[in-house]
Amino acid sequence: MKKKANRNNFLMSGKNNIKGRGTANRVDARYLDNTREAIDDGWGYSDETLKIKTTVTTEKPKTILARNQSPDIPFTTSINPYRGCEHGCIYCYARPSHAYLDLSPGIDFESRLFAKPNAAELLKHEIGKSSYECTPIALGSNTDPYQPIEREWKITRSIIETLRACDHPLTIVTKSWLVERDMDLLAEMADKKLVQVFVSITTLDHELARKMEPRATSPARRLQTLRTLHDAGIPTGVMFAPVIPVLNDTEMETIIEQAAAVGVLNAGYVMLRLPHEVKLLFKEWLETHYPLKAGHVMSLIKDIRGGRENDPQFGSRMSGQGVFAGMIKNRFAKQCRSLGLNQENLALDTTLFRKPVKHKKQMDMFA
Repeated sequence: MKKKANRNNFLMSGKNNIKGRGTANRVDARYLDNTREAIDDGWGYSDETLKIKTTVTTEKPKTILARNQSPDIPFTTSINPYRGCEHGCIYCYARPSHAYLDLSPGIDFESRLFAKPNAAELLKHEIGKSSYECTPIALGSNTDPYQPIEREWKITRSIIETLRACDHPLTIVTKSWLVERDMDLLAEMADKKLVQVFVSITTLDHELARKMEPRATSPARRLQTLRTLHDAGIPTGVMFAPVIPVLNDTEMETIIEQAAAVGVLNAGYVMLRLPHEVKLLFKEWLETHYPLKAGHVMSLIKDIRGGRENDPQFGSRMSGQGVFAGMIKNRFAKQCRSLGLNQENLALDTTLFRKPVKHKKQMDMFA
């Protein structure tokens, strides 16, 4: 019989946060047959116990393109160069994906990462198939393609190089300034209407960002990145995501206004989602950092989600429902109208796409 999963498996009794990490909780992966429970035996631990190093494991998948069938998402094809994300955003809806590896969606998700160094090779093979139909590919749909390990692994850059060589359109969503490194490729693609970059800005409050997104680029630096990309001729957008009642919803207009001031053409928002283990992790985080607001936050989340803590239904899972969700929708639309955002049709060009050139395995007999 499967042992009941322990839902408060902290690395150290009484500690549910680590400096520089979103959580210290090793909440059990829901598919495990056996679980373990941390017990404080009274001997105590040093602070060294809580210094969790990031490890990266090479993963060699057989395919790299992910197909989307959700009507809530504006793309059909995406690529995730990495599993897990070192940014450690406590609200990340991708955390439960680590459960498929029998790893914790908690601290393991942000410290035990997986890289796909053969991504560009696989991409070239898949878009070279005769049956392939070109549609913009999304980078950053699950985990951030420019998280810190990209500096060394450069998998995202290799993917962009492959797409640029074929004039294949793509979109990027990131929280990192590191996207500036690839402006040489992106500016060239922008000239052909092949790329748009969205930067996600959740808050302008440095203290809130440090607690909520501990290893992501600071909010002020993200605004600077938007300006730098715009000045390089690369179309940009801002994502106010996720909207968290009480904690950041009052910042929406300000963030959109400041993003518009540095040249963004589009804006979007996504309501906070709490699938599977994320519910537990987020509630623990609230109790740790904002105990006086926790009850109010969760009450409004339930109002948005029809009385539940999460709503997985198409049509409502991204935007929510009810009075509060309607208010956010109206405020967002009004601010975008006043700033002239989301007015232009920035459809990316798919007509320039050329299938990758296949290298011949042997020389022609009559060359």
